[in-house]
Amino acid sequence: MKAAFLLAKDPGFESTGDLTMANLVMTLARSSYDVTVICLSGRPEVQECGVVRIAKTSPRVTDLVGRSLRSRRSLVHTRFTSDPLVQAVDNDDSDIVVADHSYMAEAFLQSSRAHTRRHGDPILAVSTVVSETLVWKATRGMLGRVDSHRIVRDELRVARQAYTVGTYDEEEAQFYSDHGVRRAHWLDLTLPPVAQVDIGDSGPRLVFLGDRQWSPNQEAYERLLTWWPDIAHGIDGAELRIVGSPGPGKALPLPAGVKDMGFVDDLGAFLSTCRAMVAPIVTGGGVRVKILDAASRGMPVVGTSAAVGSLGPVLGIDGIDDKHEFVQRCRRYLLDRSAAVSDGDALYRTNSDRWNDGAPHRAVQEWLAP
Repeated sequence: MKAAFLLAKDPGFESTGDLTMANLVMTLARSSYDVTVICLSGRPEVQECGVVRIAKTSPRVTDLVGRSLRSRRSLVHTRFTSDPLVQAVDNDDSDIVVADHSYMAEAFLQSSRAHTRRHGDPILAVSTVVSETLVWKATRGMLGRVDSHRIVRDELRVARQAYTVGTYDEEEAQFYSDHGVRRAHWLDLTLPPVAQVDIGDSGPRLVFLGDRQWSPNQEAYERLLTWWPDIAHGIDGAELRIVGSPGPGKALPLPAGVKDMGFVDDLGAFLSTCRAMVAPIVTGGGVRVKILDAASRGMPVVGTSAAVGSLGPVLGIDGIDDKHEFVQRCRRYLLDRSAAVSDGDALYRTNSDRWNDGAPHRAVQEWLAP
């Protein structure tokens, strides 16, 4: 059988958390399907077997708002639908069309292939990735808060028309089930194990990873800076390293022991100098790629419930929301290298055993099974 994945980004030229998961899903799907890609791209002229690139354009605000009002759809579900994308779906001959993000399903739903409903016509699978309601509320100010109601309505409409829906969060899957979606699957995916970080010789250093252009990461970063003096108190040489693009606005003053690294050339080598990754996230949901990446490398994690989400029971990671407990867990790793090594080994084994047992593979197969 053939499966065509509809992506809002180009996996050949972009690298993001949601593309990491899309590439993982496509890799797992290839055991049963001939996988092709239809994607929005800034490089539509590039020819590649199995990939159809559609020019990603930026519509004028007035045109976008007008189309949104006429169609009675949210801005995001209007933004990612275009005639060339719909035409590409019409020209595709796959048995299953897999929309990565709910809004990408609009191209299929507006195509002639969705309207004929003959025996043998393609079915629609949706990976919600993350609710755009969360994204818009976190990043679009008043406009996001206002349009979030229409986004929820659109996401439910798409889910009810899909044959099968997958989410990366167990609570989100339950939300769809509670709202009449017959096949809502929690995709409890984990990443394949890579070379384990060697933290046996690490100093008393913690690391925060995240693109701070994403406001929940910036919020967590600011929170961590206020907690750091309590974490580092009385620990000689205690360090906190910040990795990732900086947030908007003026740089914040950094407490003693904190350094903003920006990007690092060799993340695996750098993580081997750290005891644990810290993630005091307040607003979470959807793809938790940093947690998955840490598990695949055997890097201990100190994270809140919002940071860990549904992955906590899967990977054996506690979500810590109490500030005192969070601080004490960080101090434990800074003071006791052997504790970090032991917990990192356990996390690496859990992730590796799960992958080798085929749990992620089964999740994708069950979700896409016609």
